[in-house]
Amino acid sequence: MITKHIAAATLLAALATPALAEGDPEAGEKVFRKCKACHQVGEGAKNRVGPALNGIVGAKVGQAEDFRYSKAFEEKAAEGMVWDDEALAAYLANPRDYIPGNKMSFAGLRKDDDIADVIAYLGTFE
Repeated sequence: MITKHIAAATLLAALATPALAEGDPEAGEKVFRKCKACHQVGEGAKNRVGPALNGIVGAKVGQAEDFRYSKAFEEKAAEGMVWDDEALAAYLANPRDYIPGNKMSFAGLRKDDDIADVIAYLGTFE
């Protein structure tokens, strides 16, 4: 049963990749407003309830300095997990299911376009 779920997730990620590459950063900035209560990006971004997200696309999980991550995130960091487009998309769609035990209370983004746009927007911040 788990193997079927992994295979389905892998297939879904492979199919979603082109859409993610075509995300609209300007639209993503608007969608990111939902994230601003807990996260910052840009010059002078600081950790809040959630970590600052500059450089998150392509970064290792748990890379924000001076942020106390959940045990679930610490385990993913120890495994070497990276925030590539597919991982970010899965996490943004359903944070609690993708990394069970994480502290993020956000339920997730429901629209694939919103997810792709937020990832494109985050990708503009080194």
